[in-house]
Amino acid sequence: MGKKIAIINSLGAHGSSFHLYLYGQAYGLKQSGMDVSIYTNNVTKDPEYEGVRFFCFYKNIFSSSLKIISAIRYLFGSIHSILHAKFNGVEICHYHIFHLNILTLFDHLLTKFLRMKIVYTVHDVISFEDNSSNKILSKWVYRKADKILTHNQFSADIFKDYYSDPSLSVDIIKHGNYIPFLNQIPEKSYARRSLGLAENKKVLLFFGMIKKVKGLEILLRSLKDVIKIHPDIFLVIAGRAWKNDFSDYQRIIDKYNLHDYCLIRNEYIKQQDVSLYYSSADLVVMPYTRIYQSGVLLMSMSYNIPVLVSDLPPLTEVIQDNKTGFVFKNGDNKSLSKKINQIFSELGKIDQVSKNAERLINRNYDWKEVGENLQRVYGSI
Repeated sequence: MGKKIAIINSLGAHGSSFHLYLYGQAYGLKQSGMDVSIYTNNVTKDPEYEGVRFFCFYKNIFSSSLKIISAIRYLFGSIHSILHAKFNGVEICHYHIFHLNILTLFDHLLTKFLRMKIVYTVHDVISFEDNSSNKILSKWVYRKADKILTHNQFSADIFKDYYSDPSLSVDIIKHGNYIPFLNQIPEKSYARRSLGLAENKKVLLFFGMIKKVKGLEILLRSLKDVIKIHPDIFLVIAGRAWKNDFSDYQRIIDKYNLHDYCLIRNEYIKQQDVSLYYSSADLVVMPYTRIYQSGVLLMSMSYNIPVLVSDLPPLTEVIQDNKTGFVFKNGDNKSLSKKINQIFSELGKIDQVSKNAERLINRNYDWKEVGENLQRVYGSI
């Protein structure tokens, strides 16, 4: 049996599909001979992988509107998780960072006090949550970590540039695909009926939390030019606004009379309904203006739905235009509308692109390979 690893993450299944990432990581590590435990919250289900232990010590940390109550519950969850890991012989605690704060510092100090090693996967190198991460604190914590990981070269380069510290080295471990978690994918006709979508429409999907950096306004402005050429195009917006007012997008819809061309679900999409949205789509559009890695991208490819992305490096590291997906110029709604019109005027190309993307996602983003790479990283500590 390999090293004992604890994946400690309080977010889990709360408000997203991040728990699938944790499952994939645990699965890959187990396949590579690691001894794995997951520590997370009590709204996340046990994946019931043979040989992977699962603990829900972060109890009700999202159920209170009072930050102080949530913080206290978080601290109790961390103390329980980290002590439990220590007394069960865990050597390495693997944490996932979206933004670094005082609670992250507490986890770090307790883990180090108990003489366990720390690995951080940094998802958002510079946090999307304004003022939530202190640069000096972050730099100190990262310097004291045993390993820092990002998902791609772009994120690694941004990390090194932002912290300007030659002592901070970064390893790259890819984000795995979602194929192992997609059971009983519904037929497109069934998915569309379930969502109230017409079967004869060409459906674009914008999926996930609606953040300012996701560029939904760019897609909406492009839609007015798309429907002039393809009046059977229909846009599905599925996901709730995050630190963002949907009325800004509604004004664009009203201005260009797009009501008859949009289905808006400004809400959290339940996990059991996610497959309906992806299965109903002909094309997933990602007009992002800033991103480090995208679960939506890998989820779309796992469902074998072609993607159209802006030409940001983290996206074009995965997507080659007209080969494994489609690419338009970042922030340019004219470029986006032109590309959508082109795609739906050459439907044969969509099929070939989908086949290429399917081969890519199976070959290069397998969790077993991720686990093997993580095993090498752990072994180098």
